[in-house]
Amino acid sequence: MIEFTALDAILVRLAIGLFVSAAIGILAHRRGSLTRSGVVGAMITGTLIFGFGGFVAGLLLIAFFMSSSLLSHFKSRDIRKQRAAEIFDKGGQRDLGQALANGGAATIFAVLSGSAMVLFNYEAELVLFVAMMGALATVNADTWATELGILSKSSPRLITTLKQVEPGTSGGISRAGLFAAFGGATFISLMYFYLLVAVSLLALIIVADESTAMRTIELAPGIRFYGNSSPIFIASVILGGVAGSLFDSFLGATVQAMYYREARHKETEKKFERDGTPNKPIRGWRWLNNDWVNFISSVFGAGTAALIAMVLT
Repeated sequence: MIEFTALDAILVRLAIGLFVSAAIGILAHRRGSLTRSGVVGAMITGTLIFGFGGFVAGLLLIAFFMSSSLLSHFKSRDIRKQRAAEIFDKGGQRDLGQALANGGAATIFAVLSGSAMVLFNYEAELVLFVAMMGALATVNADTWATELGILSKSSPRLITTLKQVEPGTSGGISRAGLFAAFGGATFISLMYFYLLVAVSLLALIIVADESTAMRTIELAPGIRFYGNSSPIFIASVILGGVAGSLFDSFLGATVQAMYYREARHKETEKKFERDGTPNKPIRGWRWLNNDWVNFISSVFGAGTAALIAMVLT
């Protein structure tokens, strides 16, 4: 029987990840969820996360994309969402920048985790794997908070001053949004274990030999968090995801670039209007657009999750 090493497993998963991410990206483009550049971004993040993070991590990326796409279309005709869309930098179709902003940090930590596994530095692998999960939990929590928080009947409040602001305002938080953020982070954390059990059972069915199946599953990054450490893993990822989502709001309220639309007399994240008309910068760092805010907050959520896991274990 041919024995697969961790490196062999990564190469096989890279090939599968490329095929799966390309297929999903093209389908999403046809349905209007991704632009052409967004398909490229989905292929980059999907291939690398599948390859280095493992099948379960790759499936989680798909779960994030599907849930965020569904929520972006949920009650899309609601007047509250339509008004908020005037503030947001980009629309529902995700481009390359958005794909990398949402999946970039998770991709980096997945590559580092998988590389650590090949080098047999298991302790580093586990910490980096938790960081990857924390990044995914952050972007999912933030997406759920944004898409569902906008529909809140009560006005959001700015995270820094608690002053009431218009729905969709960068840095605004609401009770509904906080619950949605917690739900989004919990979804990623718990889904990992459900998928891991499913993959383990599938491997056992295919191989029909428990010892061989376990050797196969052991090639999956993060497997040692399954078992006695499961509660720690779940708590770390949830708390990291919620913390990252709140940090996203903090950046939006303080240093994210914001502009003023003369035509509508409103703040907006958009540097230019659709017709090319420039908007007036009023606050924040010019380079720090919403994509960078998403990326930085996902790194923050990743670091928070990894730190909590290290302290608790």
